[in-house]
Amino acid sequence: MRVVDEQGEFLGIFSLSEALRIAGERELDLIEIAPNAKPPVGKIIDYDKFRYQREKEMKKQRALQKTSDLKQVRFGARAAKNDMEIKIKQIDKFVADGHKVEIMLVLKGREKYNREWAQQRLREFLGMIPFEYKTIVEPKFGGRGLLTQITKK
Repeated sequence: MRVVDEQGEFLGIFSLSEALRIAGERELDLIEIAPNAKPPVGKIIDYDKFRYQREKEMKKQRALQKTSDLKQVRFGARAAKNDMEIKIKQIDKFVADGHKVEIMLVLKGREKYNREWAQQRLREFLGMIPFEYKTIVEPKFGGRGLLTQITKK
């Protein structure tokens, strides 16, 4: 077994019983770090300290993982151009943060039956988006209107 001490310095290659004896002399624990290595690597360290460092490292990795959430932007079919530009700024901010964006064109009353007009309004809105995007979900009717999902290319 290849043995490393608590400062990370290589002590040498010892048998398991010899490595346990050295750890016992130092009043520390012998922890197998890399069991698949040839020869296996063990570290002489306090187990509680080792566990704390490992938990701290895992917490840091979880914090660094970026989850891609789904953000939703809704606008009415009769929204003014200025309102649509504000929604586009929101979309730009969401996509810059790495989120997927669901765009929902809300239809009311008789607007639901004029599907071609609704699709044209959604195409106009998507045409106003200044950055390149990739459509994840093609526009489809569902719920209270027309839905699509986009993300940055």
